[in-house]
Amino acid sequence: MTMSPFLSAVDVDLWRGDCKVFAGLNLRVECGERVAVVGPNGSGKSTLLKALNREIYPVERSGSSLELFGESRWNVFDLRRRIGYVSEETERRYNRDLTVCDTVLSGFFASVGVHGSLAARVTDAKRDAARAWLDRVDMAWAADRTLKTLSTGERRRVFLARAMVREPDVLILDEATSGLDFRGRLTLLKSVESLGEVSLFVVTHHLSDIPTTVERVILLCEGAIAADGPPSTVLTGETLSSVYGIPIAVTAVNGRYIADFADESEL
Repeated sequence: MTMSPFLSAVDVDLWRGDCKVFAGLNLRVECGERVAVVGPNGSGKSTLLKALNREIYPVERSGSSLELFGESRWNVFDLRRRIGYVSEETERRYNRDLTVCDTVLSGFFASVGVHGSLAARVTDAKRDAARAWLDRVDMAWAADRTLKTLSTGERRRVFLARAMVREPDVLILDEATSGLDFRGRLTLLKSVESLGEVSLFVVTHHLSDIPTTVERVILLCEGAIAADGPPSTVLTGETLSSVYGIPIAVTAVNGRYIADFADESEL
């Protein structure tokens, strides 16, 4: 049986308010792929994420389609059960008096916490799964603590466990290392990389935040795809300099890419 792609966009126009961000976007991402999306501010990264989350919809016209898992129409809650999501914004919605285990359990219901009637739907099997995922991200020791007792990096790993607890088809990381210090960022990336073959859709400003398991990079520029391919062919000084309009040098270290100014005198 052939699995439908995670994302299939055919000749799609996407608007944010009165601004057309994408005109005739064509993009296909298969389930099982590990993809990173990068690009300057205003290139369309956030708009693309909002389309995936069904916060905005494409212009309806003949020959144009935007499908997720082979379907163009979704109940948002059903879609959330198939997509795990990690972002600083998600974390901000949570009361920090909530326990770590309950935070992860909320991932089963795509909810913020497990209050009220949801608490009655928490089974021993779900609680065991939540603790198992906390163990996988090295946070089992904190299961009964509250979110406010953890560092920012520790909390972000808790939310990674929340995203993965229902075994989603795709894990989306939306600037997932935002606000983390050096140690917290690397620890989170290592946790993501340890997930193995899970489908990834990573959106980031920083090349060094791309997990080493990513196999494909999509570089956006002004609402268009400027480059699309393996990291080694897309994340080059020549390509990035052209898109960002400044001289950029790229260095690869242990599978991670680091960008810096190639010649500051030209700024």
